[in-house]
Amino acid sequence: MHAVVVDSLEEYLSGTLEPADERIIGQHLSTCQLCRDEIRAMQDVSELFVSFQSDEVVEPSPLFYASVMRQASQRETPSFASFFSMDLAFGRRLVFACLLIVAVMGGFLVSRESGYSSGPSVPSPEAVMAQDGETEFDSAPAHHNMLVTLTAAAYEQR
Repeated sequence: MHAVVVDSLEEYLSGTLEPADERIIGQHLSTCQLCRDEIRAMQDVSELFVSFQSDEVVEPSPLFYASVMRQASQRETPSFASFFSMDLAFGRRLVFACLLIVAVMGGFLVSRESGYSSGPSVPSPEAVMAQDGETEFDSAPAHHNMLVTLTAAAYEQR
């Protein structure tokens, strides 16, 4: 469809379009077969929906309103205490989800800890602390020096 028709399509189909705009769309539709076909298809669909409307008005019985009001008054209002009296199945799911999160986080931490393991090339913290006064202390990795500094500060505070 062309922009001339698309901009005012709803108003044109409902018949609420200004006369000047209606003339412009009418002129366009007289020259454009594609837009005429689209408009006709939309009018056919609109007529189908109108045919589904019923003239009969269905009014619910007074008993319906009474039963709705009775059920609405019987429902208890949610409170903070009702959170702790939750459904058993929900509680199990909540516990399972918490355990799963703890297992995933623990696995992540264990896998990251392997990068800090002491091997033949990395001296143990005790060896670094023993070298505190020597020149090798200055060339040790920074995280080992920090351990010695923190340990020495804690020892001095006693």
